This record gives sequence, structure tokens and C-alpha cells, in this order.
Amino acid sequence: MKKILTGLLALVAFSMQAQAQTLQVAATAVPHAEILEFLKPTLAEQGVDLQVRVFTDYVQPNTQVNEGRLDANFFQHQPYLTNFNESRGTRLVSVAGVHVEPFGAYSERHQSLDDLPSRAQIALPNDATNGGRALLLLEAAGLITLDPDAGITASPRDIQDNPKRLRFRELEAATLPRILGQVDLALINTNYALEAGLNPTEDALIMEGSDSPYVNILVAHEDRQDNPALKQLVAALKTEAVREFINNQYQGAVVPAF
Repeated sequence: MKKILTGLLALVAFSMQAQAQTLQVAATAVPHAEILEFLKPTLAEQGVDLQVRVFTDYVQPNTQVNEGRLDANFFQHQPYLTNFNESRGTRLVSVAGVHVEPFGAYSERHQSLDDLPSRAQIALPNDATNGGRALLLLEAAGLITLDPDAGITASPRDIQDNPKRLRFRELEAATLPRILGQVDLALINTNYALEAGLNPTEDALIMEGSDSPYVNILVAHEDRQDNPALKQLVAALKTEAVREFINNQYQGAVVPAF
């Protein structure tokens, strides 16, 4: 009888595993993949095998979701997604807003923005939305004035007033922490800042407020947004447990948006 019971339990376990739905989600390492990893046990109990694929760039996660090679991704905000869809003809949609990563400006050479010399070299992300976001932050700090019509995709060409004659280098966002010592100031996405060991709340010379409109979103192809496993992930992301995890893990460098 004991052998029969053991066999039945093994059969039930195997059957449950066979019925588990796999959900493959692309993410950048910090904080996105960490948040997803936190949810793995919860989703496993619900019959969802969450598999997290870590990427270091912002293009392949969208490309692979659009091509159906992955179910979803978690790394970007809506302005970036809108620009990506428009420029590449992809059909990706937001299925959940999760958190805000207040954007920051960092320096290894200077202790404050007031210390920036004339013709200081400033490094910016080279994608339209994050580059524009960086310039808007510099404008809010009083360092430059932008053409009011430039909007969130402003580029250095849209600068109307530059009293310190700041010079700008536009580089791949992921590389900015690595060249921090080579420039006077670098505007860095918080996920890359955290990966590099920077503490945004302590190390950033200036930082967006928690009311930033750049909410990081979970994204899927428009044809797959009703995937039941994806809906389970959305529900799990919106729980109080995730809110507490974000607040405790990132201490203000990442802010829940739900």
C-alpha cells in the first residue's frame, strides 16, 4: 500500500508539472529580473513556470517578444515603447505598470552640479526617449534650456541656451556606468546604475522625483496580452508582497507605481 501511495503521489506531482504553463519573460538584471525571481515561487504554486531571460540591451527584448520567441518583457517605460513601435513597426503593448526608477545624474569628478566647469563633457543615453529624459532633467536643474516644442524626445540639437557650453556624448545606455570616470557627468538609467553598484539616493547629484511619468511596464505582443499565465503574472506583480519587496530591497531607488 505504501508503494502504491508513493507511486500515486509521484504521478500527481508529474501531472502537475506537465500541466504547468511556461512563461518566458525578458528582463534587465536589476531590478526587473530580481522582482520576477521573487515571484517565481508564488507563480509555481499557481501552475506557472516563470522563466526569466536576462538581457543587457533595450532592443533584443522587444524584438524577440514581437517575433514570438518570448512571451513578454519587463525593462522599459511607455515613451520608449511608443517610440520603438513607431520606428520599427512592432506591435507591442503595455499590460501592467509596475514601478518607477527615478533617473539620475552621476559624477566621479564633481561633488555637485555647481562644480561643473565650462565645456564639461556630459554623457547621455543615445535612444530618443531616454536621451530626451536626460536633457529634461538637466533643464530642470537649470543647466540648459530646451526648445519647448522638442518634448520628451529632445536631443542636443534642441538646446536653445547652454550657459556653460556643455558638450554632449550620446552613448548606448548600458555603457554609461563604465565610462563614468571619463566624463564630467553621466545621466544613467537606474537599472544600470544599480547593476554598477551605484546607490541612486546617495550617489546621484540630481534625481527625478517619485512622481516621474516614466513608469516601468510589463510588455507583450498585442496578440498575446490575454495569455492566462501572463494575467497571473500581472496579478502577482500588483500585490502588497511585491510593494514591500521593492521598498525594502531598493530603499527609494525604485518606487512602486501601484
